[in-house]
Amino acid sequence: MAQKLGLDNNISCSMDAQISPARPQVEPQLNLSEEQQQVLDKVEADYQAAERYFNRSFPRPQVQFTLRGKSAGTAHLQLNKLRFNPVLLRENVTDFVSDVVPHEISHLLAYQLYGRVKPHGKEWQSLMIKVFARAAKTTHQLNTTSVQGKQFDYFCDCGTVQLTIRRHNNIQRGKTQYRCRICLQSLKPCKT
Repeated sequence: MAQKLGLDNNISCSMDAQISPARPQVEPQLNLSEEQQQVLDKVEADYQAAERYFNRSFPRPQVQFTLRGKSAGTAHLQLNKLRFNPVLLRENVTDFVSDVVPHEISHLLAYQLYGRVKPHGKEWQSLMIKVFARAAKTTHQLNTTSVQGKQFDYFCDCGTVQLTIRRHNNIQRGKTQYRCRICLQSLKPCKT
């Protein structure tokens, strides 16, 4: 039974769920980096592990390397799609492949097995621990310095707080105000 493992730009490669090749057959124009190929190999290996554990097959997700910002990966449940951050992957290959990939796959599998459940609830935790033998950590500890966007300094009675460009722009456009979590004072922009 052939499954599809989708890739960037809606280009997909064929994967056989019964006979598992060492590497997916990727169309030549795709130009995947070595790190991206490692992720695809890990996705397939993890799906095979889940299929052995549950004694059933699972449809392979579409995989994209288009995520930006500080998030390492995201799982789109209804679309059966995984998106990974190529910059964080390149800078943290070992931790990314061993922790981020099974983390995101566990979200898809939890949805397929149990329906709508809490994102990091007991079902997800069980998959991480029992199927993938990984700690059920909800956030990554990767260095995000290189993908961190511009920060803007704001202040309150407690001191200086850095806000993201999105929050800064929301304040500038009058859409919202942010308060300090400690003193509850409205944050004011620092004079530059």
